[in-house]
Amino acid sequence: MKYKMNPEPPLPPHYMEVLIEEEELRIRVQDLAREVTENLGERDPIIVCVLKGAFVFVADLVRKLDFPFSVDFLRASSYGDSVVTSGEVKLDLDLQQSISNRHVLVVEDIVDTGLTVQYLKASLEARGPASISICSLLHKPANNVKLAPVDYCGFEIPNDFVVGYGLDWQGYYRNLPFIAQVHQT
Repeated sequence: MKYKMNPEPPLPPHYMEVLIEEEELRIRVQDLAREVTENLGERDPIIVCVLKGAFVFVADLVRKLDFPFSVDFLRASSYGDSVVTSGEVKLDLDLQQSISNRHVLVVEDIVDTGLTVQYLKASLEARGPASISICSLLHKPANNVKLAPVDYCGFEIPNDFVVGYGLDWQGYYRNLPFIAQVHQT
């Protein structure tokens, strides 16, 4: 299914093709919540939302969890306004609470090259957590050059630029209730 927003935002000419429907997302998030509960449900974890892209995913995920946990946020970026990574990770916002001796679940929107996850994991490990797990809604295994591990994966997708469900293109399309591939025309 092709999807076109009207009026067109100030982006290059493009169209979008739905890759993952809203209902598929809902079901998979529920399944991921079950997996997380089985592994972390008795550990009082800190769930770390990687802003901005993971905010929709985290909101849906945590509403499905029925055990004690806290939530914190950090913001890391490697894309800027581009559709490809710059190769450099920048930490724009850090955690507000200590993760020392705590179990940490880092929740990402997408693991692409693995650079951001590798950077975040190394940065957080230096703070002495009991464990660190990575949960990503999307994973591009063909592009994961850093071979960053993903403990909980929503969907494996091709190496295409995607938007929706929190993921954006220059700030647009985070509101889409599905994941779509962007095709520039």
